[in-house]
Amino acid sequence: MNRAPIILVSPNVEKHGDEFGDMALSLSETYQMALMGAGAIPLTLPATASRRVIAECVRRADGVLLPGGEDVDPALYAERLPAKLRRTVTITADGGARDLREVILVDEVFRQHKPLLAICRGHQVLNVALGGSLVVDVASQIPGALNHRRPDKKSGITHAVHLTADSLLAKITGKLTMGVNSTHHQAVDRPGEPLLVIGRSDDGVVEAMQLKPEVGSLLPFLLSVQFHPERLVDQYPAHRAIFKAFTRACAANRREQL
Repeated sequence: MNRAPIILVSPNVEKHGDEFGDMALSLSETYQMALMGAGAIPLTLPATASRRVIAECVRRADGVLLPGGEDVDPALYAERLPAKLRRTVTITADGGARDLREVILVDEVFRQHKPLLAICRGHQVLNVALGGSLVVDVASQIPGALNHRRPDKKSGITHAVHLTADSLLAKITGKLTMGVNSTHHQAVDRPGEPLLVIGRSDDGVVEAMQLKPEVGSLLPFLLSVQFHPERLVDQYPAHRAIFKAFTRACAANRREQL
């Protein structure tokens, strides 16, 4: 009997949780609902930077999802940052520990050859972990940029993304242009070496990436998006298709490793 693939999801950390005001794990239920709707079972990664623990969690999972959250610490990709730009950055509640944890997580995903879906902050963390850099603040650094920070429409379409023909995302969705939501102010600048840009908004902001064809064998599946498809799965088949394709890849990879 085929079992549902298990997807490891990396959570955020809050300074004051409900129980005794302790530091607490935080993860929007929309990721879990989207994964379960596609036939997967989500499990949460512990808030640790222990390589041993992270490696074991990845080993037991069939795939990994890097979700959204606060900004990535610029210290990981920029030597110097003007004070004006630094003031736009909001570091994670755990003082950047999540950045370290997720960089290790990305490394283990590649080492163990597991499918990966990266969303919003996860899209940016993946890029930094693979040697790329970020636009620190879209509004300040990209003249004529669209308003990409639209939390007021977090579950609605705010702009279009144009996809490269024959790219992974174009094949998954059956589209060359798709509508997306947008709740970010940072973005991919220089892509990490193994990554290929496959989607941009009208202002040129990088909205989707995959592995370059020549290194595609590094992972059985990698899709990285700047938008939040988990918030649109109930309304738009193209966004639902992303989670179905990811779940299929996780199930297929598990069968191959048995």
